[in-house]
Amino acid sequence: MKGFSNRWSDFPDYILGITRDIWEGRDIAGLNHWYAPDIPVRTPMGVATGNAGVIASTMATLHEFPDRELLGEDVIWSETDGHYLSSHRILSTGTHSADGYFGAATGRRFAVRVIADCAARADVIDDEWLVRDNGGLIRQLGRDPRDFARTLITREGGPETANRPFTPAADCPGSYTGRGNDNPWGARYAETLTRIMAGDLAHVTGSHDRAAQADHAGARHLTGARAIADSWMGLRASFPSARFTIHHVIGMEGGLMPPRAAIRWSLDGTHDGWGAFGPPTGAPVHVMGMAHAEFGPFGPNGPRETGGLRRECALWDEIAIWKQILLHTGDTE
Repeated sequence: MKGFSNRWSDFPDYILGITRDIWEGRDIAGLNHWYAPDIPVRTPMGVATGNAGVIASTMATLHEFPDRELLGEDVIWSETDGHYLSSHRILSTGTHSADGYFGAATGRRFAVRVIADCAARADVIDDEWLVRDNGGLIRQLGRDPRDFARTLITREGGPETANRPFTPAADCPGSYTGRGNDNPWGARYAETLTRIMAGDLAHVTGSHDRAAQADHAGARHLTGARAIADSWMGLRASFPSARFTIHHVIGMEGGLMPPRAAIRWSLDGTHDGWGAFGPPTGAPVHVMGMAHAEFGPFGPNGPRETGGLRRECALWDEIAIWKQILLHTGDTE
């Protein structure tokens, strides 16, 4: 890789290696090299610019969860004109050992997934999008995502001064402008998500392996096409008129892995339906989402068909969604 240290054998090695060095190796100072000084980092909770904020939040997280590990499950990546984009799926584990962002220490363990899209060139990450399953994490600490969203609003000074979750209007331009690649597995998964978001839930039963497994927001592990379709429906039913947009698509094969795909997507609209987020409130809501899929040898009718979706990880931040709803309704007490 042009401009990258000879330490790295390829781009996944770079992404996995620096993640391990930072979190388990405690090389937090290394962020001064690996992250650009003006990097925009977008999460469902907002957008921050600069690696100083990344360093501060990393130290705060390690204080709260000192045994935290970020276990890399996959790196799905593409290249555009020497600019690499990795969609890095992580199993994040730890023990809530100290007071911090997530409240008073509970001593409880958690295990949730994270997907981070990082753009890098010349050994430096200069653009990032990240979705952590904060709803699943807070549930494992014994709290409710809606109640925790209320806590955040109060902690931040009330509805007038509380930090606003991410919306496209608050975004800032970054250095990466690629859209991924044109691999057919990425296109296939993009079609699946587009059809699901258009209400074609029957497509799931016709495209997934009968033994399909999925990990969705809320630390929910799902088995079978019906359960996966119902989970997507719970999200979409809350925002039935929202606009679904695909922002980035990667498909790839090889690396001793099945064919797979990574998609960054969003829903933009109004909380105008009954679904996973309770009665409709009319709140304007932006949902930042990321998803990975793996395909296997069986379809819905077994080995007579091939290429069924057999594993999926789909993340959105329930706390950020609840925060937008509560800021709109004023139900913050």
